[in-house]
Amino acid sequence: MTGGDEDPRVAGLRTVVSRLRRELAALPAEFPDRAVAEDELAALAAMTIEGAPDIPRLRRSLLLIAGAIGSVSALSRGLADVRDAVERFALPPRR
Repeated sequence: MTGGDEDPRVAGLRTVVSRLRRELAALPAEFPDRAVAEDELAALAAMTIEGAPDIPRLRRSLLLIAGAIGSVSALSRGLADVRDAVERFALPPRR
């Protein structure tokens, strides 16, 4: 897809995933499932590059990320943004 043809939901997801990845990388605290969160955020980022993401896979990644970082208050806003972006895929694309 060219930039003008890109689904705005994909662009929005790419933006919030990138932001949450940066926030997670900047977080000095270690927690048990950090690697899970990093892996799933990387998978989401890859899906946004490939074009139309697989919606069940988006939701699965969101659940894994939420489970991994849901108790880290410093990441709660970024996690909410990713959740909102994934939920937009339940609706038809707006052009």
